[in-house]
Amino acid sequence: MALGTRTLGSLTVSAQGLGCMGMSQSYGAGDEAESIATIHRALDLGVTLLDTANVYGDGANEELVGRAIAGRRDRVVLATKFGIVRDASGAQAAQGDPAYVRRCVEESLRRLGVDHIDLYYQHRVDPDTPIEETVGALVELIEAGTIRHYGLSECSAETVRRAHAVHPPAAVQSEWSLWTRGIEESVAPVCAELGVGIVPFSPLGRGFLTGAITSTGQLAEGDMRRGLPRFSDQNLTANLAIVEALTVIAARRGVTPGRLALAWVQGRGEHVVPIPGTKRRRYLEENVEAASLELSAGELAEIESAAATVAGERYPAHLQRNVGR
Repeated sequence: MALGTRTLGSLTVSAQGLGCMGMSQSYGAGDEAESIATIHRALDLGVTLLDTANVYGDGANEELVGRAIAGRRDRVVLATKFGIVRDASGAQAAQGDPAYVRRCVEESLRRLGVDHIDLYYQHRVDPDTPIEETVGALVELIEAGTIRHYGLSECSAETVRRAHAVHPPAAVQSEWSLWTRGIEESVAPVCAELGVGIVPFSPLGRGFLTGAITSTGQLAEGDMRRGLPRFSDQNLTANLAIVEALTVIAARRGVTPGRLALAWVQGRGEHVVPIPGTKRRRYLEENVEAASLELSAGELAEIESAAATVAGERYPAHLQRNVGR
């Protein structure tokens, strides 16, 4: 299976990346040996873009990725993030002042065991620090060679424009899938206009669109999806109609509903590079296969119709308030 390349601004990456968050948090127990084997298999399949963040596992995910790419750094386009801070209770806020940015990048370089980061994202926009100041600090890091490119995550179209006026970001990362399409209203058009890449995370609806999750009881204690509105018992039951419809369409192509849903995201444009997350090689291989699945206009319309109605909000209110600034 040949995996081609795409560009995020001026940065060339594989047409599909690998989200590493779930290897260290959010989706049940981790398995470091299998996670590292999954990263190695990804590189063998031509996946170059690896995505992590300083907040994943409180730094443990960056350390895991660092161990996995040791001796393989030249094969990796390494992306990580700063900007989400948690207080003692676990409540999240955003931070982006220049001193914080400089401190975070040094900490991430140490955990990753590298001398530069290829793509450094602001994970959430700090409402108390003008985006121009944050981007100014990132530009200084680019000039110093500490990072090669910067990106934004879960931001507004206005923020993209303001950031771009200082220095063009390579990419905007946001959740984008058949059941999360808010980016299409304003952010995606602005990115296309300005030549900014888009990196969709959770392109499989946090695993739901694969058909593997049919009840909340399947989710491990501590799995973050237990706290997401779309995975509540009532909403999940209603949303199963989406998977059922996708399964019928997928059967005609001889593929899984997950591969169909991921191919839909993959087809959003040549500047779009989804990063489905997994910690298992077998799921990685299924995801990579989706990059070569071409869908007809009729199939696209049928797929979108199947997911036209989604029950439940994307995030609970305390998480949603940090999105779209």
